[in-house]
Amino acid sequence: MPRPMTMAEKILAAHAGLDEVEPGQLIECDLDLVLSNDVTSPIAIKEFRKIGVEKVFDPTKIALVPDHYVPNKDIKSAEQAKIVRDFAREQGITHYYEVGCMGVEHALLPEQGVVGAGDLIIGADSHTCTYGALGAFATGVGSTDAGVGYATGKAWFKVPESLLFKIEGELAPGVTGKDVILHIIGMIGVDGALYQAMEFTGSAIRTMDMDERMSISNMAIEAGGKAGLIEVDDVTRAYMDGRTERPYTEYHSDADATYAKVYEIDAASIVPTVSFPHLPSNTRPAAEARDVRIDQAVIGSCTNGRIADMRQAADVLRGRKVHPDVRCIVIPATQAVYRQCMEEGLMDVFLDANCAVSTPTCGPCLGGYMGILAAGERAIATTNRNFVGRMGDPTSEVYLSSPAVAAASAVLGHIGLPEDLDAVSAAAPAGAGAQGAE
Repeated sequence: MPRPMTMAEKILAAHAGLDEVEPGQLIECDLDLVLSNDVTSPIAIKEFRKIGVEKVFDPTKIALVPDHYVPNKDIKSAEQAKIVRDFAREQGITHYYEVGCMGVEHALLPEQGVVGAGDLIIGADSHTCTYGALGAFATGVGSTDAGVGYATGKAWFKVPESLLFKIEGELAPGVTGKDVILHIIGMIGVDGALYQAMEFTGSAIRTMDMDERMSISNMAIEAGGKAGLIEVDDVTRAYMDGRTERPYTEYHSDADATYAKVYEIDAASIVPTVSFPHLPSNTRPAAEARDVRIDQAVIGSCTNGRIADMRQAADVLRGRKVHPDVRCIVIPATQAVYRQCMEEGLMDVFLDANCAVSTPTCGPCLGGYMGILAAGERAIATTNRNFVGRMGDPTSEVYLSSPAVAAASAVLGHIGLPEDLDAVSAAAPAGAGAQGAE
């Protein structure tokens, strides 16, 4: 009988062709997907060429998603995108997504059914851990590992220990998956799960839709996690059935599996949360951040650019205007999300509120383009990192939040909560300026 194992251990064992594995063991595994983008693919392609093989191991198991600097920001980004495009054509890559079809990679691939439960995925982007929300083992790697993956379809792993996060009870109204993961990162720190698999469970998780779950798994890396997994349940199956390209396999942790540590969290203790500069772990309740004035709000990214996130932001912005001192940039994460925003009237809400709406791109999250900060400016963003200079000048600041808090802050001109807007509206005289309700 195999030893009791966690989800992460079972997926790795299956892909290594072993009955069981244990933490610390070095194994070589077959891969279901190798992912890279317009920043990391050119390096991976260069490394692939060095190996001396002519063809990738399987053109259906490689995903190339240009999403960081496209539509092309400048000549250099155009050249990077061309390298990816040419390689995709040369190799017959099935999952290459051109501008107009592409989206932010970690929203696009689940949406398109390219990833599913039980998969083992490596991606030359640290937020590949997003797919753990589907019950996959997905992790970020360097471009060299991705290049080797292109050629061989294999990668080596050190089996990680697992941490269990049990979030039980009901979340308060207005508390989102983003708040849950910011709360956890604030609790354990940016290295609190270093090279460990984070597994999220509990009644609060089971009530969440897939968009909220993907926000949680997405930021496992911000705690140092190797992967961020959520057990497959009826919500996951409803999302995957009829969507995934390949049959999926469910792996469930054994009841007596060993965890390096178990965290028990009362869902009612989690409040709308903001990460202050310059670490995701520098968290405070949003209610304690009202003195922070902002110049920009960004709503989007691989963390919070899905339709549920757009709806949260629109619910706050409806009938209101962005503060005249604030730039609010809204970026639906995929073309499908963009279209759904149009069909649901959310685009009208954003435009009526004086938001700028962009085609899908990662641009502002990494300080690439579409929202660079000048010296001393502050942004609140639904992105995942707020390191020094992350979104622009080294003296600028980034504050991380949920879409609802970011939208409310855009209207207020300072960090605040949606309920603060009612007080502003009540205090404003009839016909008051851009902050008030229309």
